[in-house]
Amino acid sequence: MTKDITLLEEQLNSFDSSQRRDALEQLAEQVKSGQVSLAAKKREVNLHFHTFFSFNANGWSPSRIAWESAKYGLEVAGIVDFDVLDGMDEFLAAGKLLGLKAVAGLETRVFISELADKVINSPNEPGISYFMASGCYRKPDAGSEAEKILFNMRDTARQRNIVLVERVNAFLDEVQLDYDKDAVPLTPAGNVTERHLLLAYDIKARNVMREKVASFWASKLGIDQAAAEALLGNTPKLHDTMRSKLMKFGGVGYVKPDAGSFPSIEEAVSMMQGMGAIPTATWLDATNPGEEDSTALVALMQSKGVGALNIIPDRNWNIKNQEEKALKVKKLGEIVAACRAADLPIIVGTEMNKAGLPFVDNFAAPELVPFVDDFVAGAEYVYKYTATALATR
Repeated sequence: MTKDITLLEEQLNSFDSSQRRDALEQLAEQVKSGQVSLAAKKREVNLHFHTFFSFNANGWSPSRIAWESAKYGLEVAGIVDFDVLDGMDEFLAAGKLLGLKAVAGLETRVFISELADKVINSPNEPGISYFMASGCYRKPDAGSEAEKILFNMRDTARQRNIVLVERVNAFLDEVQLDYDKDAVPLTPAGNVTERHLLLAYDIKARNVMREKVASFWASKLGIDQAAAEALLGNTPKLHDTMRSKLMKFGGVGYVKPDAGSFPSIEEAVSMMQGMGAIPTATWLDATNPGEEDSTALVALMQSKGVGALNIIPDRNWNIKNQEEKALKVKKLGEIVAACRAADLPIIVGTEMNKAGLPFVDNFAAPELVPFVDDFVAGAEYVYKYTATALATR
């Protein structure tokens, strides 16, 4: 008897990799037999899905993302996880099984000495920039310098999280998080992010405070009782408020980065090139000093060995404030023009590491239509790079 599609899709999110593989194979067989139909390919791409290896708001695994991408009809799909490549092999294999153009990446943060006195795209943190590897198809060689840098990225993130939890615990009094018992189990390979910590604190507070949980958060977040009660029914907003008050710049748990908090951009590029990936800069919205000159930024990134640029377009046009929207759409046009002039591929995506983010950008939005060719071409570039690398291994 054919297993229910919904049950198989739920099984794709199991922390047991063998269960995920079994569910995906059954779904692929149902597609092959004609029991399940996939949508025709659309001229749409998303190369920035976070998986449950670094936090996906829906709890989706690499296999689930591949399945949803194939079912929807994405032309190219890509995963990106913070500081790890834990989902890479699974996603590339799932893409092959489903006939999906699949790519994998990694996201981290780096220090850029030339912009040490300027905020780039990490709020209130001069010199710090989000940074990516695209077109990942193999992990660093054992014992290599690239492997050492990659390991240090993950270990440094863990140590920062532990310090953050200690500070937040001291502030929250009754609600105490045990990092290894409460946070680590929320992710299949122990790669905890701030969003896992927010979820863990939310769960812990509800279990410990029970009927007093609204009063607890009202007190700790500096809001009134009615606002706290409303937040408890809106998880994304609750977690955003918690993150702002407890973890980000100005919050009680904020850990200010120092010279050793993140690798230099030179170290990151070396690591990524060492595993055959494309070093990829990230761009937010050019409203910070480190990004305001698009041509200069692109030139600096290329001088460091960067081979592509990542953008999250939804942040640049899907904005209620019309004045802010006009500015960010203008800046989006400027960075795309700078990339075109420098022949620098652009890749895009929606992250999905927060509830409410779209599965894919609205490529029909008038604000994005002028750039769709760039976005699709960038995705195809990374896919062809990956496919060629895998074919010649």
